[in-house]
Amino acid sequence: MSTFDTTTNPPIRIAVLDDYQNVALTSADWSPVTARADVTTFSDHVSDDDELVARLAPFDVVFVMRERTPLPRNVLERLPRLRMIASTGPGNASIDMSAAEELGIHVSGTGGSVASTVELTWALILAASRHLVAESRSIADGGWQTTVGLELDRRVLGVLGLGRIGSRVARIGAAFGMDVVAWSQNLTADAAAEAGTRYLPREEFFATADVLTVHLKLSERSRGLIGTAELSAMKPTALLVNTSRGPIVDEAALVDALASGAIAGAGLDVFDTEPLPAGHPLRTMANVTATPHIGYVADRAYGIFFRDGVAAISEWLDGRGAG
Repeated sequence: MSTFDTTTNPPIRIAVLDDYQNVALTSADWSPVTARADVTTFSDHVSDDDELVARLAPFDVVFVMRERTPLPRNVLERLPRLRMIASTGPGNASIDMSAAEELGIHVSGTGGSVASTVELTWALILAASRHLVAESRSIADGGWQTTVGLELDRRVLGVLGLGRIGSRVARIGAAFGMDVVAWSQNLTADAAAEAGTRYLPREEFFATADVLTVHLKLSERSRGLIGTAELSAMKPTALLVNTSRGPIVDEAALVDALASGAIAGAGLDVFDTEPLPAGHPLRTMANVTATPHIGYVADRAYGIFFRDGVAAISEWLDGRGAG
């Protein structure tokens, strides 16, 4: 198949957004693309729509990492040059797919890996239950023991959502000797048993868990699913861990619950607004272990993302040449 001829056409320009670690161009072989197009990477995040439109106006292709930069209709309609969006992961809820189709913008996805998110979930569970950040800081400051940890053996792990990630988190909980229970809106007792867990009704689920970990997709049905009532039903000694999507948990209600001692603590990788605004209380609360949405930020996942993304862009360039 012929390739796009940059000698007789304006060169294709590609923007790679939110390359926080400056690793996009070293995570895959970009030569099939860079031989035919100009690639510009941006390591900073732009959240203002007007600034984003100004940044992207000169580009034909935008490569987005997961949902770091949303591309809603009001942005896409102001980018007449944009012809392709390459997104990492099999789906990206922050891209207005209907608008892209109407505007003739091709959208591609990639493969991925759930292992890194499963592992980070357990890193947060263990860090929160044993106060690892506080104890590490104590060592750094010249101190010694300052807290008493929560032993997980024979405690109850509540898994909210038994999909690809939740089911793997559940198996690890069983290996730790935890009593693993589960609930979600569509979960049945039989499906829970097949995943090695016990189904509990909603009210009992929230009241029973010593550690509650969230593994649902964000949708209108799951948005705000954990609010004041659910947090109030939890044990005051319980921990909440969220590596899924921030808006599944009512953030204001969570801050209140953490501040009042309604729950003991939280391990959070996701937030309503990302990057988390400076001065946000979740940045500094002593009973919060927070990470900057790094569940999928690992070597193998990145390798898959960028390899598949480069292949998708290269295929699109081939199609332009053939046309």
